[in-house]
Amino acid sequence: MNILFLTTHFNTGGITSYVLTLGEALVKSGHEVWVASSGGNCVPRLEAAGMRHVTINIRTKSEASPKLWLSFGPLNGLIRKEGISIIHAQTRVTQVLGFFLSRATGAAMVTTCHGFFRPRWFRKMFPCWGASVIAISKPVARHLSVDFGVASNNIHLIANGIDLDRFVMTDEKMRRAARQKWGIADGPLIGIIARLSDVKGIDILIKAMPLVLKQVPSANLLIAGQGPEEAVLKKLVQDLKLTAHVHFKDTINQTQELLCAFDVFVMPSLMEGLGLSVIEAQACGIPVVASRIGGLVDLIEDGKSGYLVPVNDLSALADRIIKVLRDPQGSKVMAQQARSSTEQHFSANRMLKETLRVYEQYSRR
Repeated sequence: MNILFLTTHFNTGGITSYVLTLGEALVKSGHEVWVASSGGNCVPRLEAAGMRHVTINIRTKSEASPKLWLSFGPLNGLIRKEGISIIHAQTRVTQVLGFFLSRATGAAMVTTCHGFFRPRWFRKMFPCWGASVIAISKPVARHLSVDFGVASNNIHLIANGIDLDRFVMTDEKMRRAARQKWGIADGPLIGIIARLSDVKGIDILIKAMPLVLKQVPSANLLIAGQGPEEAVLKKLVQDLKLTAHVHFKDTINQTQELLCAFDVFVMPSLMEGLGLSVIEAQACGIPVVASRIGGLVDLIEDGKSGYLVPVNDLSALADRIIKVLRDPQGSKVMAQQARSSTEQHFSANRMLKETLRVYEQYSRR
């Protein structure tokens, strides 16, 4: 089968990780995969995995941007020349482009919905979902059905998967090596790897740190990522006089190399489609504290495979972080349970098999 992924860019992020993992698994299974995007820092990884990248100028948030129509011709030609049977769109903009490419070429279009859209009138009038929509979590599936009226038989619930050979249980030797590599001092380390956007709730985590430090004075927080809130978050750290305890690192491409250094991974999101970085942390045996919202509730059984806390609750967030740091043995048992759940429900192999079933159902060639 020949498959074309459409995405706006190919920089580090959740959608890029999804395409890399699924695309690599498809290639290993004997399928041909192309990815069309405006490019990014992860293109070399894509090509090393055996996929082919097509550069198109489509980095825009507007469904009405001329960039869509300028991209249409080259992609229309590619689909016809290579006999592509599946167009798999990853963003709202590429969803619109994919819809018209599907109509023009006869290739079936599949969309993956990675989160939540505002139900604007244009999206309701011109849904452009394609033949089938993959929802990455139960809350996202409900969102598609309730807010956009997508028929339930056109929604396929397929959670993100990860390559479990790359994300392995952390031991003390790995932890020491990771801390040495990244220049991290000894002591309890709280971590988050995420885009620095307001929906990730990183400001809430920073504001919770004084409460944590009252009980665990040697604790540090490491924030890895980049985004529009970076300057705001760094100023917040300065205003709270936390510069000795809160540290920033740029975007990490190979997240497993840094996850090993953490004692607890925190995801205090205000909105979350699923939480790929949480799955990766769980696979590495890192205890997780996360907001009780969106797809995060599909990943964590509170008190057994991690902790869920109310959204924007500084006290509850700090309390659970402290509990993890003060109870390493109990946290280890919890992390082992999370790893077992990840192996059962969130492997790349499972995602591949379930996605192929969708492709085969709708493929016209």
